[in-house]
Amino acid sequence: MRASTTTFFATIIVFFSALGTSGFSLTPQHLSKLNPASSISKNLAFIGTTTSRSSTKSPASTSNVATSVTSEELEMMLHDWDLPLVIDAYASWCGPCELMAPEFETAAQELEGKVRFVKLDTEKEEQMASRLHIQGLPTILFLSKLGDGLSGGINGGALKDRIEGAINKEDILSLCEKHFFTDQDDN
Repeated sequence: MRASTTTFFATIIVFFSALGTSGFSLTPQHLSKLNPASSISKNLAFIGTTTSRSSTKSPASTSNVATSVTSEELEMMLHDWDLPLVIDAYASWCGPCELMAPEFETAAQELEGKVRFVKLDTEKEEQMASRLHIQGLPTILFLSKLGDGLSGGINGGALKDRIEGAINKEDILSLCEKHFFTDQDDN
């Protein structure tokens, strides 16, 4: 019974460490309470304290091209179009969102001046997330200004694509190329 209890608590520790919940980190003190001969202890040993997430940003992240926007700012962008728009709907607790963030930023840097990249925190902007029908995280929306003969969309914008789940920089760039820069006179 004791081994299964230890296994259960070790699983919970790993789970919360992986989520990066605020204020919780897996410390050597946690590991020392486990039986050092157990496979769980051996598996946890590589984790150490590196699984806790830091709330401080690196100096390079202070000049992000992909900016965080409020609902009001996004609403203004949707009424006053100058560039195609890619929206990353995310949450701070979402692991895949955090994994995709540097990919999104790198894509934004490569297409700076050609496509506008913005990030919408769905926890802070729940009403806008609901209006955009965000169901899973992360969700990436590819929008362009409505052209002649196009109708529908979001406030004057045509939804070209919607991707739920993390994607890499190459896929983001490829989708931008497909939806914003390729002649689509196939009809």
